[in-house]
Amino acid sequence: MAQVSSTDRNKIVEQQFIDLVLSGELPDVVSSLTPAQLGLSNSDLLELFLSQVTSRHLDLHSRVMQKQGQSFYTIGSAGHEGNAAYGRAFSVQDIAFLHYRSGAFMVERARQVAEQDPIRDILLSFAASSEDPISAGRHKVLGSKILNVPPQTSTIASHLPKAVGTAFSIGLSRRLNLTTPLASDSVVVCSFGDASANHSTAQGAFNSAAWAAYQSVPLPLVFICEDNGIGISTTTPTGWIKANFKDRAGLIYLECNGLDLLDTYQQAQRARAIALEQQKPVFLHVNLVRLLGHAGSDSEFSYRSQTEIEANEAQDPLLYSAALLLKHQVANRQALVDYYLDIQAQITKVAAEVVQKPKLSSSQAVMASLVPTERRPSSAKSVTVEYRQQLFSHEQHNINKPQHMAKLINWALHDLMASYENIVLCGEDIGKKGGVYSVTSKLCDNFGQNRVVNTLLDEQSILGGAIGLAHNGFLPIPEIQFLAYVHNAEDQIRGEAATLSFFSDSQFTNPMVIRIAGLGYQKGFGGHFHNDNSFAVFRDIPGLVLACPSNGQDAVEMLRNCVCLADEEQRVVVFLEPIALYMTKDLHETGDGLWSFDYVPPVEQVSEPDQLLRAVSDQLTVSSYGQGEDLCLLSYGNGYYLSRQAEPLLAALGINCRVVDLRYLAPLDQQGILAQVSACRHVLIVDECRQTGSISEALITLLIENGISLPQVVRVTGEDSFIPLGKAAYCVLPSVEQIVNAAKSITQVS
Repeated sequence: MAQVSSTDRNKIVEQQFIDLVLSGELPDVVSSLTPAQLGLSNSDLLELFLSQVTSRHLDLHSRVMQKQGQSFYTIGSAGHEGNAAYGRAFSVQDIAFLHYRSGAFMVERARQVAEQDPIRDILLSFAASSEDPISAGRHKVLGSKILNVPPQTSTIASHLPKAVGTAFSIGLSRRLNLTTPLASDSVVVCSFGDASANHSTAQGAFNSAAWAAYQSVPLPLVFICEDNGIGISTTTPTGWIKANFKDRAGLIYLECNGLDLLDTYQQAQRARAIALEQQKPVFLHVNLVRLLGHAGSDSEFSYRSQTEIEANEAQDPLLYSAALLLKHQVANRQALVDYYLDIQAQITKVAAEVVQKPKLSSSQAVMASLVPTERRPSSAKSVTVEYRQQLFSHEQHNINKPQHMAKLINWALHDLMASYENIVLCGEDIGKKGGVYSVTSKLCDNFGQNRVVNTLLDEQSILGGAIGLAHNGFLPIPEIQFLAYVHNAEDQIRGEAATLSFFSDSQFTNPMVIRIAGLGYQKGFGGHFHNDNSFAVFRDIPGLVLACPSNGQDAVEMLRNCVCLADEEQRVVVFLEPIALYMTKDLHETGDGLWSFDYVPPVEQVSEPDQLLRAVSDQLTVSSYGQGEDLCLLSYGNGYYLSRQAEPLLAALGINCRVVDLRYLAPLDQQGILAQVSACRHVLIVDECRQTGSISEALITLLIENGISLPQVVRVTGEDSFIPLGKAAYCVLPSVEQIVNAAKSITQVS
């Protein structure tokens, strides 16, 4: 072997292949299988080997580029090149959610589609070039629209829940007789590492898949666990993966040797056949090794001995594949080395070209795909009068009477589900029970269990399942039962749903409307977990729309608008519903009915004349009550309701107000807010959320940056506290009295 530093493992592994192949000192071929037994020709086997070699040299060259300041990501696939076998075993129609060590899978899958150049594409990604065909320079990701591989940036298996949802959607499309992007005879393949299998997100996905399969719900899904025995520096206990998954209810366990192309190919074929024919989830356990550390910056010598490192390198899958090709006389030793060196030279040549390609050079270019760029025609269908009469037959005695918010949202959902055949509701207790607050009452009766899906108690699975449904053309409306429950599943919104358009240059989208019941003022019911007054978790997610109605009339209009946003603009929307206002009917005194509203059917809803010529997102506007110029009360949700209660009390003091309802909390209607505020002498922001981290901070910033004098602006907010049980809850939330006192102070009215 050529003399190189013992610490330069990249060069050692690179040269080792050449030396051992030429000398014939290769590992024994374990498999007794022949290519012909698996339907593979000699040329097929050679292609698999070439895909492995291509992946290896891409890994090696990424580290060369990194040292030259030309590449910015060096987590590679070395040791995992056996995944080329299931790159061939699974059809390109099988959507693939991939582990970041799946380079050989991508190279091999590219053979299924004409005129693909995986070397150039992956190198463009290494170089963060704006010509990278998947992310346009935003990240080094393995993905391709034409190869049916959504890009993944996850290192913690957060892509597993959406893989479950996507598999569920395939059977669902058959049951609903809908034409969807994924073929009815396709499966979903999802790969990940052994360390990631321990993450709670992964465990939730395994559990939800098994939970569904245990109840005979069709789920054509293959989980592929690539087990290299280590997560960065933490070893996986020997036998841990097998012990955990071999006899797990609802999962079919298979195992293969990832160093053996033929064994891996056979078991991958078997896994796909089982998933397709039995419509059950399969767990394929692939045993392999990790070479060259976790990433280019990872020094294995800090946690592995040289003996251990060399033992791993002796298990190089390329050596096993070379031995296999020699055994079956696919090529001789020199030919194998020539292939190896030719691919290395090709990658070096292409890399020299791609590093000269343009990069993203402005914030506008970077942010261009935060929001999907393509606007699609509405998928809403016309609904006959007769069908609507049938749909609302249980409400004939109420339909023409003013109603509270919960009832009006329920009716809006009925109309929306009638118009959009691809809407699917999913959440805990939303079926026969109709949800905790009856907002989904009768929807399951009218649209069936396939469109109103009662889920298990796991918010990660609910949101991930919705993302998966969206991948297959559905328009999901998942429900999170209480705002506090979303925090354990935040990454499904932040790290998965909201990033997909950004990292795929708008090629992939997962539109949805996430309904969440939340905020405070529930007379202390349930304590903190049912009275959560912080939604800051949503406000810093780029591209996400956050809507919050304060009354039933707005809730109907806004929910329809949000569904349009998801359908036509492919947006991710959070629809935050104030629980305390669900059943509120009165405003100033019992029986006045001023917070009850008529239901406006979809065809009668008033819209601007040029509405069809505008993007739906242009309609995310504030609304206002009153034309007073003394004081602008700026609020939302419960705060708007309290401000409306305060308005006549202030009028009696000679303070003429206008009360502005923000309605959409992200993005803020900045021009609408400034127009309302500039018409008044003073501004009082009423924010039911905490003083620190609340939207009132953003509003103050907006006003100051646009020349509104600070002495004219005052805040009334919640305290920096969790909400306690009982009447004590009102000690830390804004009140009408506080609003009136603050208004008197700022206007200097005694």
